[in-house]
Amino acid sequence: MFSRFKKTDQPAGKPGALAPVGAGNVATGPVAAAAPKQGMQSRTNGGAVAMPKGSAEVIAAEKEKKRKDRLMELKVELHKRLLENLNLAALEKASEASLKVEIAAIVSEALDEMSVALTKDDRTILNQELYDEVMGLGPLEPLLKDDSVNDILVNGPHRIFIERAGKLVLTDITFKDERHLLRIIDKIVSAVGRRVDESNPYVDARLADGSRFNAMVPPVAVDGSLVSIRKFKKEKLAISDLVKFGAFTEEMAAYLQAAVSCRLNIIVSGGTGSGKTTTLNALSSFIDNTERVLTIEDTAELQLQQIHVGRMESRPPNVEGKGAVTQRDCLRNALRVRPDRIIVGETRGEEVIDMLQAMNTGHDGSMTTIHANSARDGISRLENMVAMAGIEMPLKAVRAQIASAVNVIVQASRLQDGSRRMVSITEITGMEGEVISMQEIFRYERLGLATDGKIIGRFNATGVRSHYSDRFRQWGYDLPASIYEPIV
Repeated sequence: MFSRFKKTDQPAGKPGALAPVGAGNVATGPVAAAAPKQGMQSRTNGGAVAMPKGSAEVIAAEKEKKRKDRLMELKVELHKRLLENLNLAALEKASEASLKVEIAAIVSEALDEMSVALTKDDRTILNQELYDEVMGLGPLEPLLKDDSVNDILVNGPHRIFIERAGKLVLTDITFKDERHLLRIIDKIVSAVGRRVDESNPYVDARLADGSRFNAMVPPVAVDGSLVSIRKFKKEKLAISDLVKFGAFTEEMAAYLQAAVSCRLNIIVSGGTGSGKTTTLNALSSFIDNTERVLTIEDTAELQLQQIHVGRMESRPPNVEGKGAVTQRDCLRNALRVRPDRIIVGETRGEEVIDMLQAMNTGHDGSMTTIHANSARDGISRLENMVAMAGIEMPLKAVRAQIASAVNVIVQASRLQDGSRRMVSITEITGMEGEVISMQEIFRYERLGLATDGKIIGRFNATGVRSHYSDRFRQWGYDLPASIYEPIV
């Protein structure tokens, strides 16, 4: 009999340390009583019931729904029994294989007691889902293991969307109810020392694998808790990978290599999900291993490929509203520990003034990302963020600071067909009067739309020679003039 993880100090039937899935909505009697009996069929006078044409699909769909509902009810009851029987403290040291064997044994005995018969496939599914409930994130676990899924978006317990290949798709995966969803959310946030409840109805956290997690619960979320998981890519995409995927061209890659190696200050601009962090990770591959790099993020996502990297992560306030560590705090301290370059995961507030000062005071080659729709909009965003810092500065002085600090703006975009492209590379060349002077070096030109919805386009040079060509040559990157020649 199963005994390796069975409780020895607690009588059977006593509630476990964790609340079972949907505990408030489960009847105390066996689930089998509510489940349809095996082999029962509707008959009229000993013959088959006449069915209207086309109803076979409807009946099949209803049958599948009943099967899933039955498995859900069984999972609720069996999860409760697992919590009553398993020694939860011993699970941390248990291997996945041994725990699955133990769960299968408990489930088999429980099904026999309830006189419930399941097919081999249904029993396998049930055992895996129960393992996910005990050790993982319940219904979300298969999506987290699916490498083709980029984002997981939960709109209440019964509507779970995923992003695959740039497109949002509604899945057939659901939670039992809102209590079930809240239990999974609490399991995630408590593991990283955060909390979420009515008094603190939103939270930003990081999963064990590095995925970014955000949740909003009632009363802020009206129709059920909202969850967003931006999955962490285990593989590190290099510049060559992005060229192969069509994010930009080899000529643009050669330019970016020169820009990063020559320690130009670079801002990666774009909208949500446009690939800013992926681009920043790829650009970091051009940083020399002899340089000391410090990264500052709200949620650690950067995967720098150097040997001398110091990673910092901001921290929200605790329950008493104290102990917060902002990106600006991290940035100020980073300046005191001899960095060669500073990389800020995303600049969105008052830390921008410290970032600009760092770029202007010997930390050239620094990089960050911002949310903006174009390079010119990115400059406006920087101006607005400086104003948010509460520093009284004339607009001309702010623009002069930006023009002196920022050298290149790389614009990333997610197009309507789901593809991600580096749509523009723009240089800041200085000031003309009170206006920041800019010149575009490369751009993505849209030529049309294919019958399958894919965007037809090409990358092209603008014909403008880089403002930093002399600097490139002095650092040993003498780029051929042909990369600046446009395609006619």
